[in-house]
Amino acid sequence: MPDNTPAERAGGAVARTTGASASPPEKRASWLPGPAQGFGVTFATMFKKVTTEEYPEVPKQTKPRYHGRHVLNRHPDGLEKCVGCELCAWACPADAIYVEGGDNTEDARFSPGERYGAVYQINYLRCIFCGLCIEACPTRSLTMSNDFELADDNRQDLIFTKEQLMAPLLPGMEAPPHPMRLGSDEKDYYLRDPRPGSPAEPVIEESA
Repeated sequence: MPDNTPAERAGGAVARTTGASASPPEKRASWLPGPAQGFGVTFATMFKKVTTEEYPEVPKQTKPRYHGRHVLNRHPDGLEKCVGCELCAWACPADAIYVEGGDNTEDARFSPGERYGAVYQINYLRCIFCGLCIEACPTRSLTMSNDFELADDNRQDLIFTKEQLMAPLLPGMEAPPHPMRLGSDEKDYYLRDPRPGSPAEPVIEESA
């Protein structure tokens, strides 16, 4: 008996594995033909309410804890909270933050203590908005706002400088440099006395 070719042997193996154990096709549960069942999905979704956002005509409302553009905050007297420690730059996994610290003097004081952030830049081409930088900040200087409209057609404009990130001066604040107004040293700023009438930044107690 002549040997079968490899193709015949493969075909026989398939026939042996599928012929004996193959089960008949299952009947459809629906009496509708296949095309009608497919169009049924289309018709079922035609009358559902569609969620349409009229952006940018209607601004999108983000969640309160949304991670948007960064803000460098100030003390109530206008001095900067940033002390130029560079911990935010070390914590950034995308290497998007660049900080250069400077020394405060009695003639030019920008923040309480010895140092301040002389140069502060955030590259939003790299930033992934993870929030690790604000967790690393020891003075709560760096926070994230709800502003998400950062698109631009110029790469250089997406590198934000310190002047762009600084929080605006509120009523009662004085633009630095100027002497400390809330105490004699940095402890009066960062420990914050919650007693009524204290010149330190008020502490808001959270309800349980």
